[in-house]
Amino acid sequence: MRELVLSVFLLSLLLSCEPAEKRATSGKLYVVATTGMVADLVQAIGGSEVEVDALMGPGVDPHLYKATQGDLSRLQEADLVVYNGLHLEGKMGEVLEKLGQRKSVVAVSEGVSVEKLLQDTLFSGNYDPHIWFDVSLWATAIPVVTAALIREDSTRRDYFMDRATQYAVELEGLHNWVRDTLQVLPADRRVVVTAHDAFNYFGRAYDVEVRGLQGISTLSEFGLRDRVDLVNFLVAKDIKAVFVETSVSTKNIESIIEGCRQKGHAVRIGGNLFSDAMGAAGTPEGTYIGMVQSNVRTLIQSLNAE
Repeated sequence: MRELVLSVFLLSLLLSCEPAEKRATSGKLYVVATTGMVADLVQAIGGSEVEVDALMGPGVDPHLYKATQGDLSRLQEADLVVYNGLHLEGKMGEVLEKLGQRKSVVAVSEGVSVEKLLQDTLFSGNYDPHIWFDVSLWATAIPVVTAALIREDSTRRDYFMDRATQYAVELEGLHNWVRDTLQVLPADRRVVVTAHDAFNYFGRAYDVEVRGLQGISTLSEFGLRDRVDLVNFLVAKDIKAVFVETSVSTKNIESIIEGCRQKGHAVRIGGNLFSDAMGAAGTPEGTYIGMVQSNVRTLIQSLNAE
């Protein structure tokens, strides 16, 4: 993570070699982001000098999201559009691609090296887009967003750079906190079962076994075999808690609980996890840091109670 802080300074040197272009107006940059996590990242770096608009609010599944006419208007008015990429936004991908031919459109996942991405086991050549679940990986998006803001408003270069450096330090602290906090759980209790495979980066980064009924996209189909396999896994491992996601229907997880009941194994819902969407604005879970902390505390409270 400390390498990331240094990369922010290296980014400053790189940008200083480019001709600075002053904006015609002294007003704030208007940035449109797709998900809440992306919007929060832009806000953390842009601070009071940007106005950030998130298209997808709490409880919204980006895999299934369709842009409205109002969304298209906001995208056209934006000085900068920032999205996750790696096909997270699903049906919006084509819209964003076309928009990029006319204005600045940036994917935060550009900052992640291919070697650190997880392959999609169902679709060859594609990668798991849920990079924010590894805090150290999400932090690599900081230089991408910082460079994009500076390209749009070079007069505020120092301001953006200072905030980027500060936020990199905050995320380093968060990453260490998640890793250390989860260690209170015995290894055999560090098992997270959810409706879809959103937590694989989390599992890899923090030594947690993760299982999902669906693939990495909620568009993925699952069959009877997938359901039976997951039920058998829960019974064999004597796992007593599964988790629902705030942006995904509870129906599929409830079917798993019923399947376990039929085998004489009691499983309960351990709590709500934020996966593809953050909490409501104005709440701790409405920020990226607060969302991550909430998920970890929910896991600790539930898995420790087994």
